[in-house]
This record gives sequence, C-alpha cells and structure tokens, in this order.
Amino acid sequence: MVPLLAALALAPIIPFSSARSADSQHIYTGGESGAYHTTFCPPLAAALAAEGHKHVCTPSNGTADNMRRIRTNPSDLAFGQLDLLAIEQASQGGSGAFTQIRSDDVRECIFAVARNEALATYGDIAARAEHLQFVLPPANSGTSATFRHLQSIDSDLAAAGDVRYAASVDEAIRLALASDNAVALFVQFPDPDNARFRLVGDLGGHFVPVIDRAILDWKIRGQQIYHAQETEVAEASWLKGGTSLVTSCTPLVLFTGAAERLGDSEAAARHRKLIASLAAWPPDKMRPKGGLIASVLKRTRQLSAGAVEGLVDVSESARQKAKPLLEKAKEATAKALEAAKPHVDSAKESGADTIEKAKETVKELIEPAKPAERPDAN
Repeated sequence: MVPLLAALALAPIIPFSSARSADSQHIYTGGESGAYHTTFCPPLAAALAAEGHKHVCTPSNGTADNMRRIRTNPSDLAFGQLDLLAIEQASQGGSGAFTQIRSDDVRECIFAVARNEALATYGDIAARAEHLQFVLPPANSGTSATFRHLQSIDSDLAAAGDVRYAASVDEAIRLALASDNAVALFVQFPDPDNARFRLVGDLGGHFVPVIDRAILDWKIRGQQIYHAQETEVAEASWLKGGTSLVTSCTPLVLFTGAAERLGDSEAAARHRKLIASLAAWPPDKMRPKGGLIASVLKRTRQLSAGAVEGLVDVSESARQKAKPLLEKAKEATAKALEAAKPHVDSAKESGADTIEKAKETVKELIEPAKPAERPDAN
C-alpha cells in the first residue's frame, strides 16, 4: 500500500453516521469535462461495480473541494493532486482525516509559459519575480494553490507583487503571451494533443521548465511530492520533430477518509477492507484504455538523478547570474531618479506658477460675465 499522508496536524476523531446506503457512495472527481471525471473515474467505478461496490462519479471543484467532501463523508472516494493534498490538509482537519489509497505513474505537471526568450529557466523567472506579472487561473484553483506554495518555499518568487487571476487557463495563457513581461502558470496532464498546448505555440510563446532544488526536495515521510519528468509539449510534424520539456510533476492520487472517522466499528472494518483491496489492484484494472492516459504514459519519462541535478544547476546558475544584473539596474534607476528630482520639483513649481497665471489670464473667459450696469434714467 502507498504510504499514508503525513500528519501535519492531527485532527480529533469525529464519529460519522454509517447509515449511508451503498447506492449513495461517491467518487469525487473535478469538473464535468475534466480528465478526473471523464477519463479516470469511469473505469474505477466499473471495476468497483464488478466486485459489488456501487460508486457514482460525482463532479466537484477539484482537490480541495474533494477533501471537504471526504471530511463530511469519509467512506467515499476521491481523486486529487498529491501536492494539493499535502498543501491543503493543515486547513482541512489534518492528514489524520485522510487516507491515501494509491498513487500510480500518472502525474500532473506544472507548466510555465512566456513570450520573452530571456525567461528560459525557473531561475530566470524567480530572480525577476518582483518585476514580472504572473497570470494564473482563478484564485480558488489548484494551480493558484500550487503557486502560493511555491512562493512559500522560494523567497525570490514570494517577492512577486503583480499576480493576476484569469477566468480560465486559456485566458491566462492569452493574457501572459500578449506581453514580454508576463508569465502564465497552470497544472494539468501533459498532452501535446491538447489544444491548450498548441495555443502556446500559436501565440508565439514557449514553455519554461519548472525545476528547482527546493521543489524537488519537498518530501513528507520520505514520499516525494514532485518528480522531474520529461514530456512532449508539441507534436512532431513533417517540418520538425516534437518539443520536449522537463518540469516538475505531482502524482494523481486516489484517497478517502480515515477509517477511524467512521463511528461504527463494522463500517470502519468494511472501509479498511475496501482500502486494502483498492491498494492491491494492478494499475491496469482501474486504468482507462487508450486515449489520454495512453498518450501521457507514452510521451513521458522520469529522468535519472544525474540528469535532474544538471537541470537544477542550470536553473540555479541562471538565478544567480540574473540577481546582480537586476540589482545594478535597480541602483541605476534609483540614482537617475534622485538626480532628476531637483529638475522635476522645479518643473512642478514652474508648471504650477504657469497654470495659476493662465487661470488669471483667462478668468473672464471661463467665468460667466456680469451684466453691465444700466445708466440711471433720472
């Protein structure tokens, strides 16, 4: 069985009613058109049904929402991103509320896109974070939660002051690629057949590897949250080969509530049995045939430790090279503004005097004329 999520903050055990009918069991997914709901849940529900467990694929607002639902109904199942489970659990009652059933070799990846060719590595982006605009999907999205976590472990990225939230991932990409001073981030399954990946190339953008030592070193009880993974981001054509990118990816996980949170001992025992059964299944039993999953697995591979270390060094080197240049630019700008200040103040004073004189000059034109006094008739 895959290790349980680490206990960042143990929640008190709250008994729940075990009277729910088997017909009301759910597998919480994500948006109705998303991969969790359309691709991953149906084969799992079918495999469970074949063994006498009826579960209904139920749309939701993603991992954080699924965690809230599992807290209320701990005997249900849910899909989610491993990084978000780790990020959100402290505010969701602690990891003691959840049991990670399994995480296989399917992962969602962090993608950064930019138009400016100078932004070639994560280090380039982090070093310039204070001067860049970051465009993200909605503030309550999984991507935005991931970005906030990256800021919490990277003081350079934490300096980002211009963070904008778009209505969707596609809008975030369009907004970011309209400027040389912007970056869009999003998290999804790596699939170059997806129109979103083609959109980046069509708009003149490029993908930036999100690889950094602090990101890859994040572990909970030995379980690595992010993995460096090479994936195709552009399809091969008759004119050129496909484009590959190495970036940080986090496993898709199946999770549920802790059996201890079921007040009924028999219900808790049944829940433990189901968890053990699901954890022991071979991946093919619950894996969709063909389509997205086949494309993802075919076009991705995990890198060796040596290759990963080399990429981390490149990113770190870019960060260190950019910092002195940015500091010099900041100092030069400050000196130029200081030197110009007397002239600016003088111009302001001169401008103010000129405006006052102009007002006096045209006063009769801009104020209503007084009626002329009529001579005395007597």
